[in-house]
Amino acid sequence: MRILIVSQYFWPESFIINDVARTLALEGHEVTVATGKPNYPEGRIAPGYSRKGTVRELYAGSIEVLRVPLRPRGNAGVAGLSLNYLSFVLSGLLHFPRMLRGRSFDVVLFYGVSPLTSAIPAAFMAWRKKAHLAYWVQDIWPDSLAVTGFVTNRFILSAVRQLMRILYRCAGTILVQSEAFAGPVAECADARKIIYLPNPAPVEETQEGPLPAQLSKILDDCFPVVFAGNLGRAQSLETILEAARLLQHEPRIRFVIAGSGSEAQQLKAQAASAGLANFVLTGHIDRPLMPALFRRAGVLLVTLKNDPAMSMIVPSKVQAYMQAGKPIAAALNGEGARIIREAGCGLVVAAGDSKGLAESILTLSSLPVRKREAMRAAATGYFESHYQAAGVVRRLIAILESRMGVRQSEE
Repeated sequence: MRILIVSQYFWPESFIINDVARTLALEGHEVTVATGKPNYPEGRIAPGYSRKGTVRELYAGSIEVLRVPLRPRGNAGVAGLSLNYLSFVLSGLLHFPRMLRGRSFDVVLFYGVSPLTSAIPAAFMAWRKKAHLAYWVQDIWPDSLAVTGFVTNRFILSAVRQLMRILYRCAGTILVQSEAFAGPVAECADARKIIYLPNPAPVEETQEGPLPAQLSKILDDCFPVVFAGNLGRAQSLETILEAARLLQHEPRIRFVIAGSGSEAQQLKAQAASAGLANFVLTGHIDRPLMPALFRRAGVLLVTLKNDPAMSMIVPSKVQAYMQAGKPIAAALNGEGARIIREAGCGLVVAAGDSKGLAESILTLSSLPVRKREAMRAAATGYFESHYQAAGVVRRLIAILESRMGVRQSEE
């Protein structure tokens, strides 16, 4: 199958779509990626790239990546993000038709992490190429805009909802990363188009680097409680901070926050103001180091805000944590909580429950070896059944072929 992936974010930015593209190629499909210049999460164009002009390059040896210029995110404020989102849409509409002239595709697959307005170039290219258009929805718009405080004006939110109705009407298939997404998406789209497809866990690197000495030292002589990923408003970082305050007199327990994002500086200032010696922010950690970091963790931590929209999301770190086989301490509601409980691989309390989260961490830190091994087996078993990249990609292809009315060749 000839597949054009449209995503504002792609390698070297760390997103699941990188592994999906690579796995599709390994499964024998012809994959092209249309994306922007990398600038996430630092907010500036990545080294080796120029802000101006278009770029053609290869990823994983065979995947052609087409990059268009965009305005970098900057400090992730409302104005900077709005211009970043708009610039990708305009640049994609301007450059992708020329860069893909003479090419034909069976499917245009839009990877729908925020902003979902990035689907506009995908819809246009699917129309131009007469290809089947599929969205893989990772966020519910406009709900996620309101939850994060990015947009609160009800007229703007209503306009975004109308735009989503138009975009969903263009799609032949709408994939949702959480079963709970189906209802809200159906408010703007034909329910017959909606199919659940979970995100896969990241494909582990065949060659991972050793942890830097400074990071390794942070993990020494303690029970590390590791949070890895984006540090934004949706992650309820105040819940983690308060749990750390409640556990500050437990000498073995140390919170290690590995990541970056719009709330990183504020979180650092709050931890310093509270004098929390058990709370360490490492900054951004390159993905090849994550498996080694997770192996050193005593507990892996996931939190989300206490909000109905957030309860529908399954954070992608849940899959990665299961793959690592370490106990999970979670403070979240809805689908993410259900999956962790169903897998039997951790302890879950309600979103925002700092006291409950602290108690979960204490309990997990004292688990006997037999129970820790049972959680490890439960996590890896659930991962292998639900989230391995190859399995998810094969299901993706089967869905697309079914929706297109095309039979897979025996080869």
